[in-house]
Amino acid sequence: MFDYQTQTKQDFNRARFKAALQQMLAGFRNRPNELISFDSVKRSLKIFGQNYLGVQSVPLSAIIGSATLRYHDFDRAFLPTQDFTESRWRRVDEAYYAAKNLPPVSLYKIGDVYFVRDGHHRVSVAREKNQEYIDAEVIEVKTRVPLTPELVANDLEIVGEYDKFIARYPSASMIKEARKQRQECLKRLIDSEMYVARFYLGRNKPKATALRPIAHQVPRLCSRRRKRKPRFRTSS
Repeated sequence: MFDYQTQTKQDFNRARFKAALQQMLAGFRNRPNELISFDSVKRSLKIFGQNYLGVQSVPLSAIIGSATLRYHDFDRAFLPTQDFTESRWRRVDEAYYAAKNLPPVSLYKIGDVYFVRDGHHRVSVAREKNQEYIDAEVIEVKTRVPLTPELVANDLEIVGEYDKFIARYPSASMIKEARKQRQECLKRLIDSEMYVARFYLGRNKPKATALRPIAHQVPRLCSRRRKRKPRFRTSS
């Protein structure tokens, strides 16, 4: 007979260990590791209404934040960061092993990203099971600046200023230029990181690649820009 108690305990402990490790690596890399607060997004962007989209299959990698105070309870990868989440997390985990049908989670959508209204533990367990998609009841929130999964909390102030700029100068040619330069910058960053990854892997040093402070390279790789652009895309 399958021992649910032992297995779910091991799963939660492993997830907590991974969360602690990710937090340590985030400190080495100087990169944010927390979920984004939906309230912080609303303070940065002007909201133009909501649209109910029904139940959809949503990529888990695009869920980057929380619409509740639970954004403190999970990290960016939705690994549990608090021990008091164990009981509920393990109940969801057990439901997966028992092949029980779980209700869809509830999400807000802005652009290409999602924020959890209800179902944080279900998202966390699904990601830990390497699931790629999850059923979700989605409400789309309309803004001038749709967001993308690369967004981090540190970008919200810049996103807000960009939103105000678009509102003031909706036809400015530099908006399209900013989008173009951002794409070029990201390509240079990716090319640089792939080159370094191959260098270290060729010398059998995979950990050296994992610990690289990628965030520190952005100003150098984007030196043509006076100010780092936020991680979002403009509306077409």
